[in-house]
Amino acid sequence: MDYERALEASLQRLHDEGRYRTFIDIERRKGQFPHAVWTRPDGTQKDITVWCGNDYLGMGQHPDVLAAMHEALDATGAGSGGTRNISGTTVYHKRLEAELADLHGKEAALVFTSAYIANDATLSTLRTIFPGLIIYSDALNHASMIEGVRRGGGEKRIFRHNDVAHLRELLSRDDPQAPKLIAFESVYSMDGDFGPIAEICDLAAEFSALTYIDEVHAVGMYGPRGAGVAERDGQMHRIDIINGTLAKAYGVFGGYIAASAKMVDAVRSYAPGFIFTTSLPPTVAAGAAASVRFLKGQGGQALREQHQTQARILKARLKAMGLPIIDHGSHIVPVHVGDPVHCKLISDMLLERHGIYVQPINFPTVPRGTERLRFTPSPVHGPKDIDRLVKAMDELWSHCALNRAEAVA
Repeated sequence: MDYERALEASLQRLHDEGRYRTFIDIERRKGQFPHAVWTRPDGTQKDITVWCGNDYLGMGQHPDVLAAMHEALDATGAGSGGTRNISGTTVYHKRLEAELADLHGKEAALVFTSAYIANDATLSTLRTIFPGLIIYSDALNHASMIEGVRRGGGEKRIFRHNDVAHLRELLSRDDPQAPKLIAFESVYSMDGDFGPIAEICDLAAEFSALTYIDEVHAVGMYGPRGAGVAERDGQMHRIDIINGTLAKAYGVFGGYIAASAKMVDAVRSYAPGFIFTTSLPPTVAAGAAASVRFLKGQGGQALREQHQTQARILKARLKAMGLPIIDHGSHIVPVHVGDPVHCKLISDMLLERHGIYVQPINFPTVPRGTERLRFTPSPVHGPKDIDRLVKAMDELWSHCALNRAEAVA
């Protein structure tokens, strides 16, 4: 086989389809987020505003977080030195897990190197813990959940997105005695819609199924203490396993699950993705714990309210221009483009002409024909930032619409 030619052909296909992923070099500046500096391929630099980041509340710049990380760095050094089982568990990891268990009202929590790994490792391991487990998975679940369900082997059922009637139909077909688990999300990040938590919990109770919720895009953001949508809706106690991240609203790095002490102990004891991975650096664990702690309090609630206000303002202004906003009431602001080439074109022009960075979202992250720009406003995006974005989108949307019309003609 000509391996070089195969590599070239596979990459060319992405270019031809307009969905080759470009990574731009940016440097976040302490105390200035969402403003950053973009270094072009030729080495020149441009000031930009980041509009697609997952540091939803700007906690990656928060003084409490930075102080905690400095303290841990000075006390322990850079790395953890091993896996959690072999010298890699520190007081900082234990404090973080205690904060997370308290956040979700669970007996225990377990920290992983990312929420992707937490989903993959946990879901794939549950089949070992519960032989014959049938997993019912929402059709739009994140890739990490899909991979965990797939790697675990065994029976799975895919129910139509947020379709509780279809889920009921699938549950009713299976052996009542078989162990079951329903896996879903609280906020689906590409459309920004919410999962029907209460209705799914009702079905789980009726059919004796466990519940597994991914709150990655909700922890820190919703609920009186930032525990997520399940907390906001009064359903957290009905969820058996909660997955979350420390890398979005908490502004640091890592992922976790929170559950009963026995459930956490079983996953800790059986999941290869946990057992054989070097643990988070103590500095990261310390910063994450400080962020979780802050966002539980009144300061966190104020940030959450500011964030929701910013999202509402941006949605209203883009809607007023006639742009096709996908609005399900969450903090995520997707603008439907529907074509990968034009999605990339608008993204490139926003960056080069206006210093606005928003990454195009193309297949396979979203289905073909649903390509979009996904904006993530935050409390640290000021009125001038929003004005600049709205004016730029008004100009470029009209420009690209004219180009599309000419291309069709």
